[in-house]
Amino acid sequence: MAKTQLGARVDEDVAELAKKRAADLGLSIGDYLARLVQDDASGLRARAVDAAARFLADHQSVFDEAEEAQQTPRGERAA
Repeated sequence: MAKTQLGARVDEDVAELAKKRAADLGLSIGDYLARLVQDDASGLRARAVDAAARFLADHQSVFDEAEEAQQTPRGERAA
């Protein structure tokens, strides 16, 4: 597939995040940005966010119980 060069201006912090994330994934900046655009255009990102929201809504009580257990002092649960 032929490649086309694009130019964009972003804040320094965004550029650094992109560089670090691309490196973490073993991708060039161009390949990383292409992946982001493809995921966005295909709806993959939106579906993933929707799935995460449904999961949290369905299991919120489990998270609430775990958080409450962490906040309860140790001696109080023994009684």
